[in-house]
Amino acid sequence: MQVQKHGDLSTMPAANLKSGRVQTMYEGNDPQGINNTGPEEMNDFNEMEALLAASTTPINIKRGDVVDGVIVRIDQDEILVDIGLKSEGVLSTRELPASGDWSFENLHLNDKVLVYIIQPETPDGHALLSLKRANAERQWRVAEEQYKNNELLQAKVIDYNKGGLIVDVASIRGFVPISQILNLKREEVAQGGDNQETAAKLASMKDKVLQLKIIEINRARNRLILSERLANQEWRQRRREELLDELKPGEVRTGIVSNLANFGAFVDLGGADGLVHISQLAWSRVNHPSEVLKVGQEVEVQVLSVDKEKKKIALSIKRAEVDPWTTVEQRYFPGQVVTGTITKIAPFGAFARIEDGIEGLIHQSELSPGMDPRSNLREGQELQLRILRIDAERRRLGLSLRQADEVDTREASETPSPDTGTNASTGDMMSLEQPAPRGEESQNAQEKEGGSPRREGKGERRDRSERPGEHALLNNITLGDDGETTAMAEAFKAAARQRTKDEPEATEE
Repeated sequence: MQVQKHGDLSTMPAANLKSGRVQTMYEGNDPQGINNTGPEEMNDFNEMEALLAASTTPINIKRGDVVDGVIVRIDQDEILVDIGLKSEGVLSTRELPASGDWSFENLHLNDKVLVYIIQPETPDGHALLSLKRANAERQWRVAEEQYKNNELLQAKVIDYNKGGLIVDVASIRGFVPISQILNLKREEVAQGGDNQETAAKLASMKDKVLQLKIIEINRARNRLILSERLANQEWRQRRREELLDELKPGEVRTGIVSNLANFGAFVDLGGADGLVHISQLAWSRVNHPSEVLKVGQEVEVQVLSVDKEKKKIALSIKRAEVDPWTTVEQRYFPGQVVTGTITKIAPFGAFARIEDGIEGLIHQSELSPGMDPRSNLREGQELQLRILRIDAERRRLGLSLRQADEVDTREASETPSPDTGTNASTGDMMSLEQPAPRGEESQNAQEKEGGSPRREGKGERRDRSERPGEHALLNNITLGDDGETTAMAEAFKAAARQRTKDEPEATEE
């Protein structure tokens, strides 16, 4: 019986893959419906094919590339990192930092790391890697993200040159041009680092930490340019928005005087400036803010109002302090003599300040007799004044120069004379009594000659006391504005009365 050969039915593939049944299965074409493979099965087949192709395609790396890897083994001397090659890359532990995120103690299995290719393949078949150089690349990537997102960063000044400052931005050397440095004036920027004063300022900024903003980045050229001025503007703009939401009327804050103007002072509250109107600078009268403030001075202010739409903040310095008028009666009383400083001259008198916030009026009637305030007084002059009245509720204070002068004159009259050692008023009294001792001497002379002394009658004594010219000194005494005599005149009159009282009354013959 002849057996018909049907060919080899083994699993050996056909020699020609483009023919017959094999072609339809390979290309996925089955027009006769013999192949019943579904769409999902075909997708799985395509994925497996892609994975197979990827596994057989070698990764092409070269020196200087930075790739991601996974730690698969940690030894004391080296760390093996899988970077997708046939064999793992080797990372030396000697280049790891002593502390920080990438120190030996902080690395673990399966940690993802960024490594730098020092050598693609060593004689042992391993790639030589560097974590330190990769960290620099990592910072460049971070810097690029900061540049795209307009973020602010901080960097330490490590050096300077005539063109600006050199800063360390997470191990990247950045440069701040002299025109982008905040605390340099325009003329200093124009002169550049060749000027000694400008160079000294640049040198003084070494080791300082600055707030900066990246304005230019070029990884290929290792170029990183930053600006302190733009960073400050950006920060202040953001901080202003925050302060406008934070500040509440009545709140007390600490700020720095940033600028002075004729109408008031600007105070920096830490990112936003508020205005203190000249009327809110102090409880006393202020002609110009420079009289009480200076730029850079630290002050406490009270928030008066916040206008979010106009972005304006109204502040007050005097309301952050205790109103001195609320306690003025505890420190002063009518009749007290104080030292006052003339603050303003007016046609009807002058204003004087006895302490910060406490100011009173010296009316023209309370000046010295015949004194013209515009001619005899000047602003800033210090005088001894007597307090006449205090009205704390109305913030009124009455002062007198005339009455304080009277006290000074009376005290001076009671001061011992340097020549005689007696009071000046006592000397005047004795001068009025000088005729009496002479009369006693003449009476004693008559007794010695045998004559009898003659006593005067009341009428004669009265006539003698009323004779014109007897007390010419008293007749020439000047009276005050209110008809009152001065302290010297009072002393003269008292001496005359005392002498008259001490004379014995004459007996009637």
